[in-house]
Amino acid sequence: MSEFHGSARPRPTSRPDRTPPPPTREKGLRHRLAELRGPDVPAKALDARALAALAANPGCSRRAILDGAGVDKARLAAALGAPSGFGQSQFALTRGNAFEARVKADGGAELLRLAHAHLDPGAEPPAQAALPDLTAHGPQGRTARTALALREATRAGGWTLLDHPMLALDVAGSLAFVEPDAVVVHPDGSWSVVEIKSFPMVDGSADPSKVGAAARQAAVYVLALEDVAARLEPAPRVRHRVLLVCPKDFSNLPAGCAVDVRKQRAVTARQLSRLTRVEEIAGTLPEGTCFAPDRPAGELTAAVEAVPATYAPECLSACELAFHCRESARASGAVTRLGRPLRAELGGLATVEEVLAAARGESGDPDDPAVAALRRAARLRAEALATAREVAPCP
Repeated sequence: MSEFHGSARPRPTSRPDRTPPPPTREKGLRHRLAELRGPDVPAKALDARALAALAANPGCSRRAILDGAGVDKARLAAALGAPSGFGQSQFALTRGNAFEARVKADGGAELLRLAHAHLDPGAEPPAQAALPDLTAHGPQGRTARTALALREATRAGGWTLLDHPMLALDVAGSLAFVEPDAVVVHPDGSWSVVEIKSFPMVDGSADPSKVGAAARQAAVYVLALEDVAARLEPAPRVRHRVLLVCPKDFSNLPAGCAVDVRKQRAVTARQLSRLTRVEEIAGTLPEGTCFAPDRPAGELTAAVEAVPATYAPECLSACELAFHCRESARASGAVTRLGRPLRAELGGLATVEEVLAAARGESGDPDDPAVAALRRAARLRAEALATAREVAPCP
């Protein structure tokens, strides 16, 4: 029997487990998206304008993964040799910022007056309104601070103006942070989105296409606000009539109107729910795929072409990669470049070559309505050309 002097050191019964815990699904996805974006390349945040465009083309996996990974598509397009002029000019940005500052001057008194007049005329006038401080560290901190300010304003009653609040929205498994121009809390506890634009409102009306784009953008904010409201008890009402503020008759004076975004909200919610989840797209990409703009052009082209795209002419006004995708669609003969309505009419015929072969009777199922219509059109064309040749005068 051994003899010990002093205190004996206890013998461990088993070695401690030094294996680090497995990464969570969210951390694993963030790491994968950072690899796709490129080392030391900061993520480009999604905004409501990009989300509205993404929702308008839910079948485009290329845009979904690039936006989800925070890739700067403008720099990527330039590196691919197909730069796009998509986006606002510096002059338009400066003019818009100056007009927004005027609208929000004096504690947002004019903005609140417009909100009262166009959204809630039956409420008490906004003589005194709260303007909570929404500053915080990082987008997550600002999102939490916004949610707290909304909850406090709803319970307090009265008018409250939130200047550039930060909201979060889950988009295809990736969290996107969006920042409306303003959110107004009404005395009854309901919430309204405010959109401030620099295009003019002449005689009480503005360009319908620009108003439609603003409504689609505001619908994204309404969806994000509804997510915040759903976490409160009782849930406040998010109004589906937003306040659009524009310059009046080419002046710098603000004018307002109420825009009903129920249709745009429903369409955006449906389209965003149809987006393929980002992790599913990332899982199909080859190992080592990277969209960093400093990579060689050939490597970048291969990486971009590894993700299927759904090009349509509308992409030219909504996506920085539109020129590159249009050239790819032309090279492959895809009929999507001719427009979504025509693509829908052609059914399973996806290329121009397939359409022409079906019209000539060389391929295609005769019972297919699209094939039958193409062959009938080809016969009518041939008959019209033959008649034209018969009646043409001799030279």
